[in-house]
Amino acid sequence: MSRNSKAYDQEFKENVINYVLEHPEEKYTALGNKFGVHPTTIAGWMKQYRSNDNQVIVRGSGNYASDEAKEIAKLKKELKDTKDALEVLKKAIGILGK
Repeated sequence: MSRNSKAYDQEFKENVINYVLEHPEEKYTALGNKFGVHPTTIAGWMKQYRSNDNQVIVRGSGNYASDEAKEIAKLKKELKDTKDALEVLKKAIGILGK
């Protein structure tokens, strides 16, 4: 079973949170339809916003401390995958060269 997840940037989250704060009478379901975000996601953003001194926290998947840390982790994974592929190719050449 795969889980569909979508990453939202800080500007988008801030816009949604500001809209929610300006329109407290609107239900999360209506807001979800309006912004294309699941209502529980909006509720989670609001909870996180309130518990972090009214700050929007954007970490992305993996809960990295910054965008740079996330990018470094992504590049390290790509490098590891490339090295693994190279090792497979070296072994294949060794087998086929005999």
